[in-house]
Amino acid sequence: MAGRQERILVITADETFRATAEKLLGQNGYTVTVASDEAQAVATGRQSVPALILVERAARFSHIRRDPRLRGVPIVALQQPGLQCREEDCLKDLDEGADASLCEVGYREAIARIRAILRREGLRTMTAERYRTGTLHLDTVRHEVTVGGKQVELTPKEFQILLHFMKHPARVFSRDELLNVIWGEGYALEQHTLDVHIHSLRHKIEPDPAKPSHIITVRGIGYKLAQS
Repeated sequence: MAGRQERILVITADETFRATAEKLLGQNGYTVTVASDEAQAVATGRQSVPALILVERAARFSHIRRDPRLRGVPIVALQQPGLQCREEDCLKDLDEGADASLCEVGYREAIARIRAILRREGLRTMTAERYRTGTLHLDTVRHEVTVGGKQVELTPKEFQILLHFMKHPARVFSRDELLNVIWGEGYALEQHTLDVHIHSLRHKIEPDPAKPSHIITVRGIGYKLAQS
């Protein structure tokens, strides 16, 4: 059972998925709200921000990340068990801001993954801090990043990557290390997935993304955050 009545917003138009999600999440101690599409999900989430958003793969969620109140909420995309899942679809989910894209897993494993994500979110909230390097500021209390005083919008994964770098300035991390830290061990993700997120992050925080001054590529190893 979940430690407290955390609310999960489920996005699906599929009645079977809805009924199964409501039953299993409810049995695990979560309060469930259902939206039939992304527009309804945004409207519902604005009224009461959920702890997590569970998206059935047939639904979309990219606009949720543009909403100021919802951009920090973890999103899990789940393919219905028994249906075929393509790697391209999983990568697209991650690129659009999903914290996890679950394919070919049963509902029990999906619930375990959700529980783990919410546990990490709880720890992150308890240990909220602020970091700064040059004009780049990161505030875990407000879940905000500013560059030169101007706020920039990051996806949850981009925020986690930047936070990890700012916690360990000048330390070089291999791609595999970063994948394990950000996505967790056991995720079969290619290093290209990390590179896509780094590329997007640079375009948001670097004065000149073509010549990055914050997140530096260490040839043959990985990445590091330059100290200012």
